[in-house]
Amino acid sequence: MFLGEYQHTLDAKGRVSLPAKFRTETTDRLVVSKGLDGCLWVFPADRYEEFASNLLSKDDFKKTSRKVQRYFMAGAAEVEIDSAGRISVPSVLREFAGLEKELAVIGAGHRIEIWNAEQWAAYNIEAAESIVDDAEELSDLGFL
Repeated sequence: MFLGEYQHTLDAKGRVSLPAKFRTETTDRLVVSKGLDGCLWVFPADRYEEFASNLLSKDDFKKTSRKVQRYFMAGAAEVEIDSAGRISVPSVLREFAGLEKELAVIGAGHRIEIWNAEQWAAYNIEAAESIVDDAEELSDLGFL
């Protein structure tokens, strides 16, 4: 399971180091895709295959299903962790997430998320304002 928040930088070649704790939780093959809320999602390759299989099991004749499949699969890229513990983030995904020099690399359970550091800070402020109400709503629904 991926947990924690780490501050990293994107190098001139579009590479980012993954935290050592994350590298021990995965194989050398990862899949990077668009995520939600303006970040990138990084999955171990086998976990992405499960995720994609679930997406592909939906009805292709439904507009929403096709849209979600395309969103998560069209820009996805398989990457490898190099000997220095870095992955190379394709330029189209860097542009999508607004990745510049300063990054936040976070553990989100079954996936890693890569954020523009300023966007991550803004997201945290916004989330903090509603987390009590959100947690209560999920509790009322039986999720917590």
